[in-house]
Amino acid sequence: MNAAEGVSAASTPTSGVKSVLRYTGIPPSWLDKRPKLPSRNWLIFLSVTSSLAGLYIYDRQQCKAIRNAYVEKVKDLADETVGSLYRPRKVTVYGGKWPGDEDHDQTLKYFRKYVKPILVAAAVDYEMISGKRQGDIAKRVAEDIKTQRRLEAGLDAPPEIFKQLPTYQTPLEARQSQAEHGGIVIIGRPTFKEFMNGLKRGWTEPLDKVDHDEILAQELEMDGRFDEEDDPQRPEPKPFEPLIEPPSPSSTAPLPPIPPLPPLLLVPFTDILGFTQIPIMIWQWFNRRHDVRAGAEAGFKLVMNQTRPLSAPTETSEPLFSDITSSSSETTSDLDFDKECERHFRKSLSKLPSENAKAREKYYAELKTKLEIARALARGTREPTKEEVRNPPPTEVELRAERMKKEKRWRGDLEGWQIIAPATKVAWDNRFRDALSVYVDPPPGSH
Repeated sequence: MNAAEGVSAASTPTSGVKSVLRYTGIPPSWLDKRPKLPSRNWLIFLSVTSSLAGLYIYDRQQCKAIRNAYVEKVKDLADETVGSLYRPRKVTVYGGKWPGDEDHDQTLKYFRKYVKPILVAAAVDYEMISGKRQGDIAKRVAEDIKTQRRLEAGLDAPPEIFKQLPTYQTPLEARQSQAEHGGIVIIGRPTFKEFMNGLKRGWTEPLDKVDHDEILAQELEMDGRFDEEDDPQRPEPKPFEPLIEPPSPSSTAPLPPIPPLPPLLLVPFTDILGFTQIPIMIWQWFNRRHDVRAGAEAGFKLVMNQTRPLSAPTETSEPLFSDITSSSSETTSDLDFDKECERHFRKSLSKLPSENAKAREKYYAELKTKLEIARALARGTREPTKEEVRNPPPTEVELRAERMKKEKRWRGDLEGWQIIAPATKVAWDNRFRDALSVYVDPPPGSH
């Protein structure tokens, strides 16, 4: 560049913005850059991300709008004036473990996220009961029913301190109050199957108090697994034969009539699991508004308290103590509730009985060696090895406790699966026809 060009460049006036940038440390040359269109790859990336972000934002806005709309419908019920001894409506929520999911709380998470906001807005109280393993809900329902029956029959008595409270109710009054003002929320078909199984057992089994752990301990004690090898009276080990239901009482034993029970709110729920179900999971992530609407509608039905009798199987010729039954293929009843969700069960679950048997066989094969070591060390017939000194092997007492724990888990898992398996029909008793009802949608414009 010659001297003339340098003088010309130096004398060229700069714009006001460039003059200001000169004193801020920002290079003025930045303003000389002309914007360019993004490359093809960047355009694709920005289009995809902006579309996904738009779908997500739209879905969450709709979720909020749907939930607020139903809250507005019921919030006035929470402002009603009540007396000092008023008992708020209280419902019991059952959420069983979804088969194949390690998180046993998935069903109740669904309730808390989608149904609970409507109940809270209407001042409806609730108690949540979860099942950590398959079959827990069935056992809990059966025991609660038998406990209530024992109180009503006078076999047990409530604590005296409860009788001093102004809100105390007799067992019969408590049952009537629950039927009139309470409710039962059932999340998903597996929970429904467990609930109905426990309901039938609770109204069919005798009221004698049974220590199931003691019965199991006696059975395990008599199967010869811990007997000495040279004992001539040692019995042959018997394989475990699970019972889906306990034996029914004799046909001559009178059965108690079943009074009206609290209405049932049947809430569909499907827990999508597995690598192959990822596309469905992605679709659900961007369409949560459907879950919000379904949960809000379910909560609204309960709050509005509109019910109808449960539609039951139409077979009338079946015996009272028939095996687990369901509706016929030609007739649809409430026992078919959410039946389509069973096709989402993992196929590996059908192998549970065989895998259970293999685990039991392997354990008992190893138990024999462990028991020999424990007895040899306890009797001093040999010295412990260095490894056994560092890590003492289990004693015979510990082996018995371990065996008890494993047998309870194996039997519980197998019996629980047999209750909820797709091939198992919903438990039914003809006495339920006049005792059970379900919540339904209220008439249009009712609120």
